[in-house]
Amino acid sequence: MSGGGDEKHLKPATRLVRGGRRKEWTGPVVNPPVWRGSTHLYDCDADRHAAGGNNADGQFFYGRRGAPTQWALAEALTQLERGAHGTVLWPSGVAAIAGCMLAVLKPGDRLLMADNAYDPTRSMATGLLARLGVTTDFFDPRDLAAYEALFDRPVRAVWLEAPGSLTFEMCDVPALAAVARAQGAVTMIDNTWAGPLGFAALDHGCDIVMMSLSKHVGGHSDLMMGSASAGKRWYAALRRVSQELGQVVSPDDAALAARGLRTMGVRLEAQTRTALKVAEWLEGRPEVARVACPLLPSDPGHALWRRDFTGGCGLFAFVLASDDPAASARVADALELFGIGYSWGGFESLALPIRPEDYRSLMPGTGGAPALRLAIGLEDPDDLIADLAQALEQAG
Repeated sequence: MSGGGDEKHLKPATRLVRGGRRKEWTGPVVNPPVWRGSTHLYDCDADRHAAGGNNADGQFFYGRRGAPTQWALAEALTQLERGAHGTVLWPSGVAAIAGCMLAVLKPGDRLLMADNAYDPTRSMATGLLARLGVTTDFFDPRDLAAYEALFDRPVRAVWLEAPGSLTFEMCDVPALAAVARAQGAVTMIDNTWAGPLGFAALDHGCDIVMMSLSKHVGGHSDLMMGSASAGKRWYAALRRVSQELGQVVSPDDAALAARGLRTMGVRLEAQTRTALKVAEWLEGRPEVARVACPLLPSDPGHALWRRDFTGGCGLFAFVLASDDPAASARVADALELFGIGYSWGGFESLALPIRPEDYRSLMPGTGGAPALRLAIGLEDPDDLIADLAQALEQAG
């Protein structure tokens, strides 16, 4: 929904606590109650007609348009996203990606997509969007000249992800977005890695910012949800597409996400701090060829991260100094404190063997070298380092 109340002067940590907690939604309690209901009742038929014409969060109409539980979460996210007029919630991150694409693109349009985008996003471009008559060209987001050359033909939209999925390359988001805007194209970005606390995407030239709330916002690996925030024009388009598709999030999941949001700041700080310590330790290991983590001063994208970002998270990758493709699986199997699983942003650490080259058209990924992606949780960093040490030694 569009943000209520003017508290832009407050620091992000304070907005995390206060966002979306209007008294008309919370009543005398701290958190908005869980409003479960498909049917909303009216005192008279005139009220029903009036509600139907007021398509805004905060107006009871029918359960598919939400109720205070969902409205409060959407408003809290809007208040965190500098430059946003409103936020639309989706039942998963991939659903939010689809919503962004369908709000902007139509048959015959051309999309430019960063080659290191999340695999389901790439699959959406080559699958759903292709079937709808949208063509996609992938590009290396680090090569500004080659990117500019792609505008020799009309481009409707650009999809970015910073840092890139799996291998965490940084790109110059303001420069890429400026080129798109000059050519009349819409810039959309998957900002799940840093979130609004770590990167103000709309302030840096993007038109629509998408997040998987299953990650940092939920924070406990127990819900699926996505969001898309934008200024007034694109918020209206996102909301229209969401309602046309009949998308709605569960009030129970919205309550979990809102609860996770309140502690997201302190969790991100702790996870980022631990991730940097673990990444620095991995850099010194003989079994490790390189660490892909923009938090590290040695990383090629560190200067861009320092320039544009105000925070990070616990997600990064490392490449093994081995020519054995099975080495990454042996390391993962030997770990005791890291689970093996998809997603990230929860309180527990995860390790995942990766082959980025399977999901690239232009960029080399790891060049076929065995690699692992780590999602650092809230465990003690020394315990995680000790576990990685024994796993690397055991895996040979």
